[in-house]
Amino acid sequence: MVALGALANAIGGGIYGYGFAVFFLPISRDLDLTRAEASFVFSLSQAQAAIGGPPAGWLVDRFGPRVVMTVATAITGIGYLLLSQADSYAMFIVVYLFLVSLAFNGGYGFSITSSVNSWFIRKRSLAFAITLAAFNVGGAVIAPVLALLVQSIGWRGAVACSGLVLLAVMLPASQGFVRSPEVMGMRPDGDSDVVARAAEALRPEPVFTVKQAMRTKSFWSLTFATSLRLAVINVVSLHFVPMMVWKGVSEPDAAFMLGAMAALGFPLRIFFGWLGDKLSKTAIISWGVFAGAAALVGLQFADQTWQLWLFVVVFAFMQAIIPLNWVLIGDYFGRRSYATLRGFMSIFYTIGTMGMPVFAGWVFDHTQSYTIVVWVTTGLFLASSLWFSGLKPPAHPNAPAPVPAAAPVG
Repeated sequence: MVALGALANAIGGGIYGYGFAVFFLPISRDLDLTRAEASFVFSLSQAQAAIGGPPAGWLVDRFGPRVVMTVATAITGIGYLLLSQADSYAMFIVVYLFLVSLAFNGGYGFSITSSVNSWFIRKRSLAFAITLAAFNVGGAVIAPVLALLVQSIGWRGAVACSGLVLLAVMLPASQGFVRSPEVMGMRPDGDSDVVARAAEALRPEPVFTVKQAMRTKSFWSLTFATSLRLAVINVVSLHFVPMMVWKGVSEPDAAFMLGAMAALGFPLRIFFGWLGDKLSKTAIISWGVFAGAAALVGLQFADQTWQLWLFVVVFAFMQAIIPLNWVLIGDYFGRRSYATLRGFMSIFYTIGTMGMPVFAGWVFDHTQSYTIVVWVTTGLFLASSLWFSGLKPPAHPNAPAPVPAAAPVG
């Protein structure tokens, strides 16, 4: 399951997650779009993810990751082939939103994380880290390749190649996903029945329904902290290449830096995943987001190449803690309704963050600078860091009420 999830993240994440940043400027020039207009498409996809999150999560919990992943892969691949033929802003919006984005957001993220969450409990952080670290590998390899393809055959040819790769590789691979270890007569973490029962006795797994989870303070606190973090990630992910160009870097070099940041994140994600199974996940996330804020401050004043590379390195550390954010959902609320809970959470963190990329594009269109954007995102990161530091797990829904202390005699 980890290997399949890693493959899906490497290919799908590399193409969808990093590809838009590479295609951003070429598409804007070809379709004569402002940066705010191009960013608006990305933000609409975030709004769409908010609306589609709960049903997508329910579909994964109801039918399993294999079915959802297969359908999503087919639609996404076909969507990229059609996107390569877009000759107007309207067609670009329709194809990207209702085929590429809808299928990818609904099928990939929920299917992969739900599967890994079901197969692991004690080793969940490391399993998530390995799976999501492949996203970085995909970015490190695919982002520079896409940039070269754009230079040699244009963005349309690069987009068409992306769709063909998804159909050729991920459609067969999707058939290997299995809902849970119990389906195959196994136990989470590969444990024997004796070990599994002993682990359950020492640390009972939380089993929350969707309603029970959404009544806890922990659910809403985690959602809010995640929303603040993602607001910044959405801006930097989409505007990374334009931001580096703003700082004087060429487009191909900026794409290379994006790939380098992804490559550096691969070992870091695995390290923090291993660390998350041993230390406080919330503390690791809090300090990681704080490091991201420091990196943005450094970017604000960077005027030399080595300073831009320092930003890449430090920001890679921040991105390396991302898997732990999704692990917390499973740690806090269990395996029963993971995908559905993440789907409902996506409504709030997506609505809260979808305007940020448009804001960043609008600011640059009017000021020819990302200065205001960098200061705003720094503040959001600092707030997210503080919020993560105060997160507490919820009480188990069926835990016995504490016995009141005896009244003092006399």
